[in-house]
Amino acid sequence: MRGIIFDLDGTLLDSMPMWTALDTRMLRIHGIEPPPDISETVKNMTVTEAAAYYAERFLRDMTPEQIMEECEQLAAEEYRMRLPLKPGAEEFLRALSEQGIPFGLASVTYRRLLESALERHRIRHLFRFILTPDDGFCGKERPDLFLRGAELLSAAPEDCAVIEDAFYAADTAKKAGFYTIGVYDKAAEPEWGAMSAVCDRTVQSLAELNTPAFFSQFHDGR
Repeated sequence: MRGIIFDLDGTLLDSMPMWTALDTRMLRIHGIEPPPDISETVKNMTVTEAAAYYAERFLRDMTPEQIMEECEQLAAEEYRMRLPLKPGAEEFLRALSEQGIPFGLASVTYRRLLESALERHRIRHLFRFILTPDDGFCGKERPDLFLRGAELLSAAPEDCAVIEDAFYAADTAKKAGFYTIGVYDKAAEPEWGAMSAVCDRTVQSLAELNTPAFFSQFHDGR
C-alpha cells in the first residue's frame, strides 16, 4: 500500500457523543421534543443534508442555512476547546509520519470545525490533505471523497487503506476497491458486526495498528 485515508469523527476524534446529543439539544432550544430515533435518522447525513431534513420536518420557520449556522455555533466550542482524540490516535499519526507513510483526512464535518480541533491537538500539519463537504463532496454514500483522496496520494484505490468507524462509509470504500480498516466506536456499536464482516481488518483501538508489521505493508515506509 502507498497511503492512508482517515475519517475524523469517531475514528481519530472522540466526538460522536457530542454529535448525538447535539440533535436533541438544538431541537429542545426551539421547544421541540425530538423523536427517539432522530440521531439514528441523521447520523449518515452530511451537515447540509441534515439541515435540510430539520427545516422540512421540524424547523419550518428556519432555512437550512440558518440551521447549519446554529449547529455550527453549538458544536464549534466543543471542537475548539474540549473534544479529545481517541486513545492511541496521536501516537499512531506521529509514528506514520516518522515512517514516511503519507496520509490524509476525508470527513463529512465542517472544515472550520475540524481544523480547530486538529490545530488544538497540534496534528494539523501531519496530514497531506483534508477533504470535506466544503470542497463540493456529498458525503460517503458515494466513493468520491475516497477516490479524490487516492488521487492526492498518487495511488490506486487498492493501494490505499481507508480507516473508518462507520459501517456505511467503510462499505462504500470497500466496494470502491480500498483496503478497509474498521475502528470501534461506542456510538457505532450496533453495526460492529456488519463492520467486521465488510472490512479487511477491524481494531478496538488505533494503538493496535501502531506496529512495525503494519508499517511494513507500505511501500513508502522505512
